[in-house]
Parts: sequence; C-alpha cells; structure tokens
Amino acid sequence: MSRIFLDTNFFIYLIESTGPQGVRARYLLRAFSTRRDEIFTSVMTLGELLVQPMRAGDQSMVQRYRRILRSPGISVLPFLENAAEVFARVRLDKSIRPPDAIQLATAGTAGCDLFLTNDEGLMRAIVPGIHFITTFERAPF
Repeated sequence: MSRIFLDTNFFIYLIESTGPQGVRARYLLRAFSTRRDEIFTSVMTLGELLVQPMRAGDQSMVQRYRRILRSPGISVLPFLENAAEVFARVRLDKSIRPPDAIQLATAGTAGCDLFLTNDEGLMRAIVPGIHFITTFERAPF
C-alpha cells in the first residue's frame, strides 16, 4: 500500500479523455484500488478542475468533478501552514510555478510515496516528504 498524490490533469484525463490518457488514468485508478493505495490530491486540484466548466457554464461537469473528488478512497488535502516552508523550498527553483509548488508542498507535507503528474519538468524536483515524482505514463504500474 502506497500514498499516491494525483495532480490535476489525472482527473481531467479520467473524466474527459476517451483517448490513451483516459485509458491510462482509468487503468491506474483500478490498480490503486486493487493495491489499496491511499489516493490524495489537493484543494488546488479542485479549483483548477472547476475553472473551465464554470467558464463554459457546464454545471454538469462541475458536479462530475466534485463527485470524483468525493469518491471513497480519494482524500482532498488542504494547503496548511506547515506546507508553507516546503512551498518556499520548492519555489527556490524558479522554473516551478506557484500552483505546482502548492501541489508538491501539499503532497510532501502529507508524506506521499509517489506524486503523479503530466509535467515532466517536475520530475527533477526534490521535495521533502515525496519519495518519487513521475508522469502518469511512466508510473510503475
């Protein structure tokens, strides 16, 4: 059993993609469930997910994203004060944008074994509390 943090795009692929990324997201979610992994994401993910559907006035999609993040086995973590120092350390690398640093700091503070993203640039980040950062495609499942 591992503690796995899923970045925002995972949920976009899971809900909206019918192509290879969607297939991979559904496969990974089944694998995590079978292994009884703990799945985490953050309130930042929820905010990022809601932008496009709200802009389009698509309340159905807003509700789909809210439901998936309320699913059993998925924990949505807040960005707490103890994550601020980790955030600052991550942001020392100016190539990492603030939203990504919030995601990484939240995952690090939660002690995640694996951080899955679609951003290959984040793979080189060293974040206290995260053992391994990789892309969805390269995930060892």
